[in-house]
Parts: sequence; structure tokens; C-alpha cells
Amino acid sequence: MDESLTKIRHERSKKDFPELKLEDGEYVEFAFKRARICLLAILAGIAISIIVILLAFLLVLIGQSMLDEMGRNFVYIILATLLAAALLSGIVAIMIYQGNRLFVTNKRITQMIMNSPVSKSINTIDLVSVEDASFHQNGILQTFLHYGTLRLATVGDETTYTFKYSDISPENLKAVIDLISEAKKKDTKQSE
Repeated sequence: MDESLTKIRHERSKKDFPELKLEDGEYVEFAFKRARICLLAILAGIAISIIVILLAFLLVLIGQSMLDEMGRNFVYIILATLLAAALLSGIVAIMIYQGNRLFVTNKRITQMIMNSPVSKSINTIDLVSVEDASFHQNGILQTFLHYGTLRLATVGDETTYTFKYSDISPENLKAVIDLISEAKKKDTKQSE
């Protein structure tokens, strides 16, 4: 690739992905997120929780003659707390969804996994260290909704990196495999 184009892509990648520590001449080829079905499941959970809580508010309003004022206020406080907890849980779940990313550059693969707002791991492997890249779908739901698990096996210590709930297309997987092959060819030529 032309050196000036590499520099432009490097600068653009640094601007678009400031969380990555890119080396000179390194640029992002692909940036993968979790499948959109995960986000839809989170939003559906939030919506169902809010509807149930609002229905409970409505039932308390309808049946308020059965409760004294202190009892109604107690129920309102509990329902308001549940509503706040549902919204906060939804915000945290969306943060975690957005915190799970997989970046493929022209030199390496970086996986950012967030399990909670205070638990995050970053794994980086050089493209030349990847021995096998595969994508697995298990079950009707994953096949129908086009998501699954991306697995990257490394040379040497036999570590396998997985990126679950990924919606990587077959074309993108082939492009990643091609990048790995190209990096290995370049490495072989440099070592000769």
C-alpha cells in the first residue's frame, strides 16, 4: 500500500479510535461490536420493566381506597425505586454492550471486553500469531439472526480468544483471514 495512504489511514484511525494505542503505520481495518440483537434484548427488558412498574402504579391508583395514605406512599416509594433501578440497570447494560469491541488493524487484533462498569479486559494479539480464525453459530436463533462466536486461536501457548454474540459476516471473516495470511507472508519475507 502507498505510504501516504497508510499515513492517512493511520491518522484517521487515531482520530476515530482514540482508545487504541496504534503504532506508526497501523490503522484499523475493521471494528466489530456485539450483535444488535443484544441491544434489542436490553431495550426490550427495559421497556417490559417500565411497563410492569407503570401498571403497578396504575393498580395502586385504582385501588387506593384499600390503602391508607401511609400505605400508598410506601408503595409509591417502592415503585419509584424499582423504576429508577430498572432505568439505571438499562443504562449500565447499554454501557457494557458498547464497551465490548473487537478491532482488527493491519498489524494486530485488539479485543475489549467489559463485564461490568468496573471490570474491563483488553487482549491484543499480533496477526502473525493467529493460527486459526473461525466463526461458530449454535442453534436456530443464532443462525436465523446471523450472530455467533468468533474464535481466534494463537500459535504457541494455544490461547483461544473468543468474541461472543458477534454479527461478523462471512465476507468480513474472510477479509480478516486474508489479513492474517498477508501478515504471515510479510513476516516470512522479513525473516528471510
